[in-house]
Amino acid sequence: MRKPERFPFVTFGLMAMVMAGGPILKATEDQSKPVNVDRILVEKSKRTMTIFSGGLVVKTYQIALGGDPIGPKQREGDHKTPEGAYTIDSRNAHSKFHLALHVSYPSEADRKRARKLGVSPGGAIMIHGLPEAFAYLGAAHRKTDWTDGCIAVTNQEIEEIWRLVKIGTTIEIRP
Repeated sequence: MRKPERFPFVTFGLMAMVMAGGPILKATEDQSKPVNVDRILVEKSKRTMTIFSGGLVVKTYQIALGGDPIGPKQREGDHKTPEGAYTIDSRNAHSKFHLALHVSYPSEADRKRARKLGVSPGGAIMIHGLPEAFAYLGAAHRKTDWTDGCIAVTNQEIEEIWRLVKIGTTIEIRP
């Protein structure tokens, strides 16, 4: 006895998927186009970082912040993540935290506030991944705020962000 031919069933199945998946394929094609990320929004209270292109959300990431995250950064060593409007002003491919995008903190207002307090405002605020020795933690690193004031994501996430975010991208960090 001869086995039934699979060809008609496979053809029918593929045609049904193509017909039903037309918009899905279109969305996939759109996603494969280069994305021009023009804005980053960090919401400290939600522990999220969202990247935007032309006002549309590209992706939202869960993040870890400085070890004392409530309130804006006041001085060097306070373990606070700054709040305000900044830009991504440099990239470090050799960071001990996998990859790092430098945030333009301190602004002139941050420096002025620190001068009034008689302290250094600090600096070296980055969006970065995990140190090599702790890369195995992956998303578990977000269970606690552990940075010195930076914004931390997994190594896989920083690789994606690194490809999408260029120098000059604006970043707003909200409470």
